[in-house]
Amino acid sequence: MTVPTPPAGADAGTGTATEIVRWGPEALTLHLTCGADGVARLAVNGAPGRAALPLVEVELAGQGRSGTSGKRHVDGAVSRRLRYAGHDAHPDRLTVRTHDPETGLRAATHFRRTGGLPVVHTWTELTAGERTAEVESVSSFVLSGVAGLLGAPGRWEQDVRIWTADNPWSGEFRWNGVPLGAAGLLDTGMTRFGQTGSKNRVTRTSTGSWPSSEQLPMGWLEGPDGVLAWQIEHNGSWHAEVADRFDEIYLFLSGPGQREHQWSVRLDPGESFGTVPVTLALAPDRDAAIAALTGHRRAVRRPHPDTTTLPVVFNDFMNCLMGDPTTEKLLPLVRAAAATGCEYFCIDAGWYDDERAGEGPGGVPGWWDSVGAWEPAPSRFPGGLAEVTDAIRAAGMIPGLWLEPEVVGVRSPLAAALPDEAFFRRSGRRVTEWGRHQLDLRHPAAVAHLDETVDRLVGEFGLGYLKLDYNIDIGAGTDSGPHGPGHGLLEHNRAYLRWLDGVHDRHPGMVLEGCAAGGMRIDHATLAHVPVQSLSDQQDESLIAAIAAAAPTAVPPEQGAVWAYPYAGQSDEEIAFTMVSALLGRVHLSGRLDLLAPRQLDLVTEAITAYGGYRGSLADAVPSWPLGLPGWRDDWLALALDTGGRTLLALWRRGGTDPVREIPVPAGTSDVVPVFPTAAPGEAVLDRTAGRLRVVLPAAPAARLLLLPRAASPLS
Repeated sequence: MTVPTPPAGADAGTGTATEIVRWGPEALTLHLTCGADGVARLAVNGAPGRAALPLVEVELAGQGRSGTSGKRHVDGAVSRRLRYAGHDAHPDRLTVRTHDPETGLRAATHFRRTGGLPVVHTWTELTAGERTAEVESVSSFVLSGVAGLLGAPGRWEQDVRIWTADNPWSGEFRWNGVPLGAAGLLDTGMTRFGQTGSKNRVTRTSTGSWPSSEQLPMGWLEGPDGVLAWQIEHNGSWHAEVADRFDEIYLFLSGPGQREHQWSVRLDPGESFGTVPVTLALAPDRDAAIAALTGHRRAVRRPHPDTTTLPVVFNDFMNCLMGDPTTEKLLPLVRAAAATGCEYFCIDAGWYDDERAGEGPGGVPGWWDSVGAWEPAPSRFPGGLAEVTDAIRAAGMIPGLWLEPEVVGVRSPLAAALPDEAFFRRSGRRVTEWGRHQLDLRHPAAVAHLDETVDRLVGEFGLGYLKLDYNIDIGAGTDSGPHGPGHGLLEHNRAYLRWLDGVHDRHPGMVLEGCAAGGMRIDHATLAHVPVQSLSDQQDESLIAAIAAAAPTAVPPEQGAVWAYPYAGQSDEEIAFTMVSALLGRVHLSGRLDLLAPRQLDLVTEAITAYGGYRGSLADAVPSWPLGLPGWRDDWLALALDTGGRTLLALWRRGGTDPVREIPVPAGTSDVVPVFPTAAPGEAVLDRTAGRLRVVLPAAPAARLLLLPRAASPLS
C-alpha cells in the first residue's frame, strides 16, 4: 500500500510511505506504515495522513520537542528519530520494534486483542542502549487522525465531542460531553499558514495515589460515525491529552510523566521500563463502546467465583454503626441480616481500637491516627471478637473485617517498629498525611507486616471477606534513588497489585473488596485484581441512585458494590427506592435492620429474594442508558442491563411534577413484569408497536425494577 506524500508543512516523512502491517479486529484495524524517513506511524481503519505521529512519543532529559512548542506531549525530538526495526505479528498480538540511532534507546510497542471484541490493549517497553537514558515521559498510546476516523474530517471543533467523568468523593461517575470547541480546543486557522495548529490541548490528569479522585481514568471521543473510547489501566497517576494538529485531532494517553507528576526513570544500559497499559474501543455509539470495554474488563480480570455467584453482603458501617462496632450492637444486626438473606457479614472500621468515634481531633474518630496493628479492641468485645464472628457463622453467614492495609497511624506502635525504608519518604523525611504514614510495598518489611496481619486474622477468626479501604492520597510519590518520586509511587502501585494476588493465592476462597474512601480508586488495574469494588461513600439514598445508575460505565455490574441502607423512619416507597439502587449491582446492605418494623424487614427480604432469582445473569449483562447518562439532579433515572433475551430495567423518580415517563425499550420486547416491589402504586404499560414503555409513578421518591422479556422466559 502506498500513502500520498504529505503536503507542505506536514511532518509525516518525505516521499511515499509503505504499509508494514495491517492488524487487529475488523472494526479497529491498525495500519502501520514506514516513510522514507524510516519512522513508523500508526493509523486506525485507514492510512496515516498528513497529521500522522510516530508510533511512540518519548521525552528524554535535555531533549524536548521538534517542530512545535507548548505543553503538549507530542512532536518529541527523540520520537522523530525512532526508526522502524521490525515487528512480530500474530492473530492475537502484535509487537513493533523501533530504535533511536543517536541514543541507542529501543522501544517495543505491544498490541493485544481481547477475543472478538473491537478493542486493542497496548503498552510500550523502553530499553536503554549503550548510554543511560533519563526518561521523563513516554506514551502508552498515541494516535492522530481521530476526527477522520469518527466522520468529522475538518469539522472537529463542532462535530467531535469529548466525554469525561468528574468523580468527586460521594458524587462519582458524573459524565459530561461537550464539543471540542466548547472544551477550549479551537481551530485558530494557523494551519493555512504552514503552522502545526493552536498549541492548545484538552487534558485530564490525575496525580497521586487516588487514580479516580476528581476524574475517572477513562473517556471517549464521539463523532458522527462512531465513538473511540479509552481507559488507562493504572492505580496511580495518569494523563490524557486531546489536541489539534495539522487540522486533525490526536489522542495521547500515558501513565505518570515529569511535567504533571514528578515522574522520571533512569535506565542504565540494558535496563527496561514498561509503560502503564491502556485499552481502546471503537464502536458505532456510546453504549456499544462501553459494552466492548465491559467485555474486555471481564476477560482479563483475575477469575473468582464471587463474580458469578454475587453473594449479598451486610456491612455495619453506612448509616448504621459508622465506625463504632461493639458486641452489644453487632449481635442484633447479625440476626437481622441473616433473616433478610445476607450471606456475608463484614465488620467495618473501629473494631481495632478502644477509642470511640468522635473522640479524636479534627472531627475524625480517635482511632484514625492509631491504625496499623490490627488487633481487636477488648473494650468493644469483652468476650473477644470471636464471639461475634462465631455468631455470624452460626447464623449461616461468612464473617469479614475492614482493613486499611497501606497506612500506619502516627500513634501506632508499628510506626516506630518498622524501618523508615518501609514508608514513603521525600527528601529523606517520612511523609505524613492526615495523621497517617504510607507503607511502601516495594519493601519486604512492609509486605511481611501485611501478610502476617491477613494470615493471622483469617486463621484466628475464620474470615472469608476483607474490605480493603484507603482513605488518604499520599501525593506525588516517594524518593527512589535516581528516579523521580512519581516512579516510586508507580512501583508501589504495581507492588500493591502483586500483594493482592498473593493474598488470593494463599487464601483462594477469600473475597477482597477494593475501596478508597468509596470511589477514589476506580481503575481497571485494581478491578482486575479484586472481585468487588466499593463505588461510593454517599449516605443520601436519593443521591446514591445517580451513582448506581452511572457506575456500569466504569465497573461491571457484578463488581460494583452499592449501599442499600433502609431505616425505621422510612416509608415503604423510600425503602423500595434505596433497595432498587443496589439491585443491578452488588447488594451491600446496611442500616439499622434490627430497628425495622416486621413489615419493613419483609420488604427488604423481598428485595434480597428477588435479587437471588436473577443475580447469576448479571455476570454477562450489558449496560445501557435509555434516558441518557444520569445527571446529578435529574428527576428520572434509568439503567438497563441486557441479560440475553431479556432486559432488567431499574427506574427511579426522585422529584419533579411529572409522574409519567416514556422509555424506549429493546426491539422485540414482549411484556413487562414487576420484579421489585411487586405490589406498589403506579403502572408500567408496554406499547409493542412503538417500542416504548409508559411508566407512571404517582409520587416521589419511588423506584421500580422491571423485567422486559423479548420472548417467553422465566425470571431465573
